[in-house]
Amino acid sequence: MAEIRHFPGVRHLRAEPSMHVVRYRNGAAVGSGRGLAFWFRPLSAAVAEIPMDDRELTMQIRGITLDFQEVYAQGVVTWRVADADALASRVDFHIDLVKGRWASEPLEQVSGLLTRMGQEIALAWIAERPLEAVLADGVGALRTRIAQALAAEKSLGEMGLSVVTVRMASVRPTPDVEKALQTPVREAIQQDSDQALFQRRALAVEKERAIAEAELQNRIELSKREEQLLGQQGANARLQAREEADAMRIRMEADAERTGISARAEAERVRVSAEAEAEGLRLVELARAETEQAMMDVYRDLPAEVMRGLAAREFAGKLQRIEHLNIAPDMLGQLVGDFLGAATGRLEA
Repeated sequence: MAEIRHFPGVRHLRAEPSMHVVRYRNGAAVGSGRGLAFWFRPLSAAVAEIPMDDRELTMQIRGITLDFQEVYAQGVVTWRVADADALASRVDFHIDLVKGRWASEPLEQVSGLLTRMGQEIALAWIAERPLEAVLADGVGALRTRIAQALAAEKSLGEMGLSVVTVRMASVRPTPDVEKALQTPVREAIQQDSDQALFQRRALAVEKERAIAEAELQNRIELSKREEQLLGQQGANARLQAREEADAMRIRMEADAERTGISARAEAERVRVSAEAEAEGLRLVELARAETEQAMMDVYRDLPAEVMRGLAAREFAGKLQRIEHLNIAPDMLGQLVGDFLGAATGRLEA
């Protein structure tokens, strides 16, 4: 807003660059422009200040469609002042020369005018169409209709106003109707989801079946290969058994042959040893017999007393010890006699 400085008898006004100022003196316009700064006498002057920047206006629209369904729309209209002098002549933008603020609410008046015009255009467009057409055409069609209608409105040009852009945020029915309209779509989406789920399950079942068949085929192939392996192992075992049997037979034959040769050699050795031992025994016995014969020949010519003496000596050599010796008188006499007789014989000789 304008900045007003107070001095005795006069005042000074300085406006912002975005404000268009119209200066009046005694009811007549004496100057206008943007961002002015000037001195004035408060008793004879009046000042109007018009914003020249773009302004946004939010519109809330509630209409009835051709099939008597309630619709809500929300949008924003951007407007600006195209002719400040014309707008100042149609709308009260004068400011308080003490505070530098608008004495009334001119922007509210302009916003109300644009809001009513936009709502009238939107309501007429909604009333011409059923609910489905309104929702199908949506935001774009309604935005285009409001922008074209406001641009073609002569009264706005005469007031010095210009519509820059029109934006529509949404066009929606009541919550109950919106929910009812969403139900078929949701059902269709759910059906598509279920169909996709069924297809995924069917595909999963098909894949599981293929996997099971592949596993079964692999098991069959493994069983066949295991059977071949077992057959080959059996053949190898039989061949190994035959080879081992042949090797054992050859070893047994060799061992038997070696055993036969060894047995014959052992038998020959035993025979020779036995013959040698028999010959040795024969020779020993022969020598013993000859010795015995010679002894017998010697003993045959000996007297009886000598034989008894030799026998006694032999007997004494066999005894370990003699504890008691009993000699009868008859035996002692006989022995003494024999001894004496033998001694007499030796003397005579």
